[in-house]
Amino acid sequence: MLPLSGDLELRPWRADDADAMPAAGQDPAIRQWNLPAVGTRQEARRRIDRMHERWHAETGAIWAVARAGGGAAMGLIGRHDIDLAGGSAEIVYWALPAARGTGAVGEATKRLSRWALDDLGLHRLRLCHSVADPTSCRVAEKAGYAFEGAMRGALLHADGWHDQHLHALVQGDPVA
Repeated sequence: MLPLSGDLELRPWRADDADAMPAAGQDPAIRQWNLPAVGTRQEARRRIDRMHERWHAETGAIWAVARAGGGAAMGLIGRHDIDLAGGSAEIVYWALPAARGTGAVGEATKRLSRWALDDLGLHRLRLCHSVADPTSCRVAEKAGYAFEGAMRGALLHADGWHDQHLHALVQGDPVA
């Protein structure tokens, strides 16, 4: 568990969090920027099982953003494509409406970045998003990720291929 300010924490996903994923899959803002959506509780439980498998294989670390003390998941944030030997990973996240506009995603991004650099010993962290998603650009900037450029046609969304912004945080950079 990683504490955040106030009454929030990052914790592993649990089987009883399965309802949050179909809710996210039905949310237009999440569907716009994240693929693939989870449609049912059964699919969500399989996804949670895969998250735990990736933790054990040391290839992923996906956390629930939740109220402290066992509260319901209201967002997802984590590192996927973890390459311990190569020292890199990419951050992924989404937030249900209850968590939007609260600063929770930005704070979780900062906290998870510190964890990945300091505790995992990674060297380079990537944050990628559609060029049409200014909210994710602000999250990256507020967390200290430097804008490195745009990659053409690099990200598939529900409405087709998008150019993608690439931001990165490297060991030694200040986390905002």
